[in-house]
Amino acid sequence: MRITMIGTGYVGLVSGVCFSDFGHDVICVDKDPRKIEMLQAGEVPIYEPGLDALMAKNVESGRLSFTTDLKTAVAGADAVFIAVGTPTRRGDGHADLTYVMAAAEEVAQALTGYAVIVTKSTVPVGTNRKVKQVVAKANPAAEFDVASNPEFLREGAAIDDFMRPDRVVVGVQTERAGEVMAEIYRPLFLRDFPIVTTDLESAEMIKYAANAFLATKITFINEIAALCEKVGADVKEVSKGVGMDGRIGNKFLHAGPGYGGSCFPKDTSALARIGQEHAMPQSIVETVIRVNDDIKHRMIEKLRDLCDGSFNGKTIAVLGVTFKPNTDDMRDAPSLTIVPAMVGGGAKVRVVDPQGFREGEALLPGVVWSDDPYKAAHNADLVVILTEWNEFRALDLDRMARKMAHARMADLRNVYSPRDAKRAGFEAYEGVGR
Repeated sequence: MRITMIGTGYVGLVSGVCFSDFGHDVICVDKDPRKIEMLQAGEVPIYEPGLDALMAKNVESGRLSFTTDLKTAVAGADAVFIAVGTPTRRGDGHADLTYVMAAAEEVAQALTGYAVIVTKSTVPVGTNRKVKQVVAKANPAAEFDVASNPEFLREGAAIDDFMRPDRVVVGVQTERAGEVMAEIYRPLFLRDFPIVTTDLESAEMIKYAANAFLATKITFINEIAALCEKVGADVKEVSKGVGMDGRIGNKFLHAGPGYGGSCFPKDTSALARIGQEHAMPQSIVETVIRVNDDIKHRMIEKLRDLCDGSFNGKTIAVLGVTFKPNTDDMRDAPSLTIVPAMVGGGAKVRVVDPQGFREGEALLPGVVWSDDPYKAAHNADLVVILTEWNEFRALDLDRMARKMAHARMADLRNVYSPRDAKRAGFEAYEGVGR
């Protein structure tokens, strides 16, 4: 199959590379000439484990290429995927579809024959029908179908998620479009991975409902964690016991400083807005959004208490600022709420993160960046584990405690146990829900 991928952001680039590894011919298109120049030079503009090697392999095979020329890339394509950004629109919480509709119009004018226009971006219910209208208006003679194919990629594990998915969701209107999509995903079908073929609206809703449910699980266990602190329970033991129930499952039941990232904040906000527009409020989702914001501010108070009630004049080492490990993504990361509060309160903050500097330098003004957690902890009053990178899972706690002016730890990911911290010489240790 000949595939065109519009957009080389996280979703577009990973999807394009993986489709080429299936054996399809893929052209990835982006308006940003600098990004295309990087990709043509073999440089990956995002951090995703294994992506650079897989990209190089398929470029060398001749199945994968990059261009700014959308018209040439779309000509003769069997399927054109739209994988552009849908950021939260200022003021109303809805997904901004400006880039999606602009891409659809450009694609319409570039079509030379039948193609399936596939929305890979996360879009509100009803968007694909609007895409169809935009294409038909821009090019009344165009022969095409639309399809919805939402992504379910976890940053840091995206390649494995694409190659070994829990399911692939495809929303179509016609049998012809269904056949094209089936051929595209045939390598997964042959390996017995589930392909869910449904209507456009259901496919769009599946994506939002899935992310909202996962965000709800995270927020639920974070609320339980707050209660555990009051009653003397350990949320790690509670999560373990609850997660063993097959009806619940153990994933996304890890207490922490709240969810962030490119999907959950944006998608919960959009789903809440969709509910409001259709006079069917999503009360649980709206509460999840509010509680998640509250959790981040509760973490700030936890840190302030460990600093004797004031950040002013304190030196604090922060380990990890990306929203999760194995990514350089800072979008809606808890650190963007927590770190500025400490800096604004008068603290000297030192940050260590294996990949966070690229985006974090601009997003976290006033901090000092370090590449060594022990240097960052030297003469510090508090060390905060904010993102559970593997590099922070096996620290020499004795060494760290000895270097600190006041050996205090806020372990907001529950990486260590209170007993281990105490044995290492920490005078104070605070986890979440313990």
